[in-house]
Amino acid sequence: MHILLTGGTGLIGRQLCRHWLQQGHRLTVWSRRPEKVAALCGAQVRGIARLQDLDDGPLDAIVNLAGAPIADRPWTHRRKALLWSSRITLTETLLAWLETRAQKPSLLISGSAVGWYGDGGERELNETASPVIDDFASQLCIAWEETAQRAEGLGIRVVLVRTGLVLSAEGGFLSRLLLPFRLGLGGPLGNGRQWMPWIHVDDQIALIDFLLHLNGANGPYNACAPKPVRNREFAKTLGRVLHRPAFMPMPALALKVGLGELSQLLLGGQKAMPARLLEAGFTFRFTDLRAALDDIARRL
Repeated sequence: MHILLTGGTGLIGRQLCRHWLQQGHRLTVWSRRPEKVAALCGAQVRGIARLQDLDDGPLDAIVNLAGAPIADRPWTHRRKALLWSSRITLTETLLAWLETRAQKPSLLISGSAVGWYGDGGERELNETASPVIDDFASQLCIAWEETAQRAEGLGIRVVLVRTGLVLSAEGGFLSRLLLPFRLGLGGPLGNGRQWMPWIHVDDQIALIDFLLHLNGANGPYNACAPKPVRNREFAKTLGRVLHRPAFMPMPALALKVGLGELSQLLLGGQKAMPARLLEAGFTFRFTDLRAALDDIARRL
C-alpha cells in the first residue's frame, strides 16, 4: 500500500512510519524539510517538499496529521494564525492538489482532537455528542474536520481521529510535566476536577492502523483510552510512578494570568469515550493509567 503522510516527522507520524515500514508499505512524507525525513522516519521513507513532486503512480491512502503544537505557547494572534494555517490551510492545499490528480486515494485519515467538544464538564462524550463550548480549540478542530470532509466530494472516504492526550517517552505533553514532577513541584491544575482523556502512544498507532484497514470506516473516532481520569488523579498517579510528591497545585488564576486564553485548554477537559472504536472491535492494550505510565517510565 502506498501511503502519503503529512506531519510524518512529528511524534505520531514517526512511529506510524516505523510501524508501516515493518508491514512493507510504501511511504511518502510531505514535509517542509524533506531532507530530514529519512533520518527521522526511516531510510526507506521518501520526503517531498511539494505535492507536485509525487508521481502519478497509485496512491492508496493519505494520513493528514500536520499541525503546529497547540499548547506550546500562549495563543497570541500570531500563534492562532499559525495553528490555523498549519491545519486548515494545509488541508485545503492538500484538497486542491487532489482535485487535479487523475488517480485519487480511496481513504483520507485526518487528524483532530477531543478539544473538538470544548470543555465538556461532567458530560460523557461519545462521537454523537455536539460541541459543548465554542472556544478557540473547538473552533480550530471543527474547521479542520469540516475542511477534511470536503474530500468526500472527490469520492474519498474520510476518517477523523479525535486524539486525546498522548502518553509517550519521545515527547508530547508528558515531556513538559516530567521536570516539575521530578523536582517535587508537580500537582493538579486548578481544582484538578477536569477530565483528562489520555491514550498510550502504542494504542494511538494501533488504532490508526486499525482504521486504515477497517473496511467502511468513516467519520469521527475518539482516540482515547476507555477510562479517562480527572486531572488530580493523573497528577497523583504520575507522582507515584516517578516516586515524587504531587501536591503542589497550580492555581487557576496563575494559569490565566500566565497563559491567557490557552489556560482554558488546561483548566477544561473532556470525559471522552472511544465508543465507535470499541463497537468496531478495537482492543486497547492500555486501559489503566498506572500501567500506561509505568510502561512509559521504563522507556525514559
